[in-house]
Amino acid sequence: MIKNPFIRVVLTASLLLAFQLGLAAEFVHQWARGVEGQRKADLGNGTYLNPIFPGDHPDPSILKDGSDYYIVFSSFECYPGLVLWHSRDLVNWQPIGPTLFKNVGAVWAPELVKHEGRYNIYFPARGTNYVIWADDIRGPWSPPVDLKVGGFDPGHAVAPDGRRFLFLEAGKRVELAPDGLSVIGKPVKVYDGWRFPEDWIVAGFGLEGPKLLRRGDYYYMIVAQGGTAGPPTSHMVVSARSKSIDGPWENSPYNPIVHTASKDEEWWSRGHGTLVEGPDAQWYLVYHAYENGFYNLGRATLLEPVEWTADGWFKSRGDDVARPINKPRGGEILPHGFAFSDDFATNKMGLQWNFFNGSDADMKRYRYADGGLVIEGKGSSPRDCAPLSFVCGDQAYEIQVELELRGEASGGLILFYNDKLYAGLGLSGTKLIMHREGFDRPWWSKPAELVNRAFIRLRNDRHIVTIYTSVDGQTWERFEAGMEVSGYHHNVAYGFLSLRPALYAAGKGEVVFRNFQYRALP
Repeated sequence: MIKNPFIRVVLTASLLLAFQLGLAAEFVHQWARGVEGQRKADLGNGTYLNPIFPGDHPDPSILKDGSDYYIVFSSFECYPGLVLWHSRDLVNWQPIGPTLFKNVGAVWAPELVKHEGRYNIYFPARGTNYVIWADDIRGPWSPPVDLKVGGFDPGHAVAPDGRRFLFLEAGKRVELAPDGLSVIGKPVKVYDGWRFPEDWIVAGFGLEGPKLLRRGDYYYMIVAQGGTAGPPTSHMVVSARSKSIDGPWENSPYNPIVHTASKDEEWWSRGHGTLVEGPDAQWYLVYHAYENGFYNLGRATLLEPVEWTADGWFKSRGDDVARPINKPRGGEILPHGFAFSDDFATNKMGLQWNFFNGSDADMKRYRYADGGLVIEGKGSSPRDCAPLSFVCGDQAYEIQVELELRGEASGGLILFYNDKLYAGLGLSGTKLIMHREGFDRPWWSKPAELVNRAFIRLRNDRHIVTIYTSVDGQTWERFEAGMEVSGYHHNVAYGFLSLRPALYAAGKGEVVFRNFQYRALP
């Protein structure tokens, strides 16, 4: 026992301080919880905790339109694609719906712009670039128009004389026709990028993702470099400026504006930024990043304040993006997100559910009938049947669904990365089908228990997956084979995708899905 009162007071104060610091450190990783326990950025006390979009929301392109903000992300092989979101405070976002209804291939790094009252989304797919347009941002949106020009990561800019341009990867630029629906000439190189130190561990030089902003006397080009995945220290945000849209471009003395310096940081591969002014005239960078230890969630979207210097550059304000940051002031707070659970009473196709590598014909495979979602079978397994999936941003969650087989169909509940990597459980007549590492293994079950109807539940608790089955939805039995899925991500299987909850219907016949339930876990 310590008898010296002075030492007791000092020790007590030290222990109290350590306890408070411990609580503060713990709080950093306790997100606010929204609908179904899904994590959200707004902490409800005037601060937010990144990400503003958890899960797979890569290559954000943001548009300020008066007091409204709109954002769109890469949708890759998911169809319908290019889901548009709306906000007034940059932190709380509501989905509007998909803008792309024709499958033109994997859609990467779009650019959302408004020019002379018309909205455009430019995006690359299948070796070319497309554009869709709308006079009302809520639609209807036009079918995609092929610009017939290669390159990727388009960024739109307008010269003082009205000429329009798309800036592309590798520092290239091509002129657009006045209506923005075709190009004039061929791409030419106009920018060489910023040479980062040779001893930095990156995935490559990777000059990409150009976003253009005109402010004051300068055009500012914000680009990504270092490679978007691979080592945690790869990606970065770099800036350059010019008084003419034709250059020359001067690199910022504050480069890199954003960069992950160590694998010990909370957010990896931070890059692909867009600069935007908040509702209170504070400026922000919106960019994507991987969460430490959760590559399989895909690239989330973060919001980081920046500041303008006296000599006209912008730089990071120095906020720790893994800790709470003061929210932008003055913007209306909209209800954030939406429920993932689906009783299949209304059509959420494109808002929540997307066919993986789906064709136009897949949009005719489903209907709402018999108290559920009825999907016609296709192919023979999850790898070739265009599973129906959605983006999930929670580190731990539980999903379940009731399914009924008709004809010679098979169906199931899985975690799907791509057609080569998925995991979960399916039902095919009297057999359970174990899906693990992208392989389909029949697993015999009792015919009296499982014939053409079953309940399946998957629990993904920070990469550890357990599976449960039930014949009545009341009494559950744990499936004997568990799984670990931390390696289901881009650095293993390429594609820049994420591991998503999914339903699949294969074979000859139909699968009826009823009462899909989602619940985030602590």
